[in-house]
Amino acid sequence: MRSTFIFFYISINILMLFPVAAQQGIQNKTIINTPDYVLKGELTIENYQTYVEVPFEVPIDIKRLTIEVSYSGKDQRTTIDLGLEDPKKFRGWSGGSKNKITLSMEDATPGYLPGELPSGKWKLLLGVPNIRKGIVSKYEASIYLEKNSAITEFFDKPINSKEGWYRGDLHMHTGNSDGNCLSQSGQKIPCPVYRTVEAAAERGLDFIAITEHNATSHANSLRELQTAFDKMLLVAGREITTFYGHANVYGPTDFIDFRMSDSSSMQAKKWMDVVNSKGGIVSINHAGVPSGEACMGCGWQIEDLPNGTVSSVEIINGGIMKVSGSADSPFQGWKQWYKMLNSGQYVTAIGGSDNHTAESKKEIVGAIGYPTTVIFMKELSVKGMIDGIRSGRVFIDIEGKSDRFIDIFSTNGNEEAKMGEKLNITSKNEIQLTVSVEGALGASIEFIVDGALQSEMTQSIKKNKEIVKIDWQYVPGSKWIHVKIRDENGKLILVSNPIYLVKN
Repeated sequence: MRSTFIFFYISINILMLFPVAAQQGIQNKTIINTPDYVLKGELTIENYQTYVEVPFEVPIDIKRLTIEVSYSGKDQRTTIDLGLEDPKKFRGWSGGSKNKITLSMEDATPGYLPGELPSGKWKLLLGVPNIRKGIVSKYEASIYLEKNSAITEFFDKPINSKEGWYRGDLHMHTGNSDGNCLSQSGQKIPCPVYRTVEAAAERGLDFIAITEHNATSHANSLRELQTAFDKMLLVAGREITTFYGHANVYGPTDFIDFRMSDSSSMQAKKWMDVVNSKGGIVSINHAGVPSGEACMGCGWQIEDLPNGTVSSVEIINGGIMKVSGSADSPFQGWKQWYKMLNSGQYVTAIGGSDNHTAESKKEIVGAIGYPTTVIFMKELSVKGMIDGIRSGRVFIDIEGKSDRFIDIFSTNGNEEAKMGEKLNITSKNEIQLTVSVEGALGASIEFIVDGALQSEMTQSIKKNKEIVKIDWQYVPGSKWIHVKIRDENGKLILVSNPIYLVKN
């Protein structure tokens, strides 16, 4: 039992190093790589069974605090426990189980309290349950201060560092907003986050984004769960829910003021610009739903947003598909997406289950992963996901069948472009299109140009793994082309993103 509560300020032994960034004031960093302070000191037998306070200053308006601690003497059984106090209260204790601590308003390392990061003198607490006589243990604490919160990752490294196609669900809810499930006694309750995460893992998804209505409270649960679910990326998204439309945001996890007084683009840009400035993206949800008492504020009413403000559109929503019975329903986001593409915007089509009941069986429309969005990522991380969506290397697997795949490739003379890329049209107007499809035997390929079906180009799929090549005569003025796959009954099962056509 540790009964000695003697606190030592060892400021004589602390060397506080201030890097250039700190000397010039805390910078608005988006990537943490250089500490703002490095606190160094030594511990000896004099510190045995004591608690050492290591003070440091936190300026105003800090959004995230991260501390990494290392120390020598472990081979001689030196042990240092970690804790933290802010200027007002005790923020947590992790003992010897962790060497890294992070806190923000929304989330914190397990064992620590999320919340406001008050300015003033903080104290890193070093408990010393064991150190041998004659041993000098040197410790170093790197302090990182983020003034402009950016993309939040819950893992210190990518879940998977390999590039490739990753499958996931970008829209779902838990009890932190309006998701529910059944308790042990069969009562409907606000569903805890872990139920949704477990269901997604059982379905073999590589990533999920939990997108609560304006709330940020799920971020702390996801940080705790990420270490346990270390094969699946957990993303704390947000469904910004206004009176004039809904949109998911991915990347930042701090509060975004969603309150709009009218449907003008100026009002919408106030929060969209915040998201984009932090490295995140905005994605319009279920744009075709009419707003009214049945779904208040659900339909998209915001017009004239500048190019680049919105990065993607949810064209297939599982909840709407469950009600309407169709991925082609006019209540889906097709009209909004095509309208933006035809106006010259490069916006990526995505899907989302909009799941509100984690217990829904996987074969039920609107269950987690139904539909699935498949993204080519450089790495499986939040940044990798966001960059993948921006790139347009994305397709929608409507039924969430893991064996289904689609990609498109084009050439025009010496010019080449993959799905999501621009194809420069040379003096020759003939374009060669290649469609790679898997898991769709007996289905047909439809080619859509500027929103219009090119029925004469429809192709049959005769193999489980098929590569279909077709020549298309480019029509001057055409802006984009994408592909739909329909099964033998005409049901839509796969959707590609466009190749953009640029006439030089």
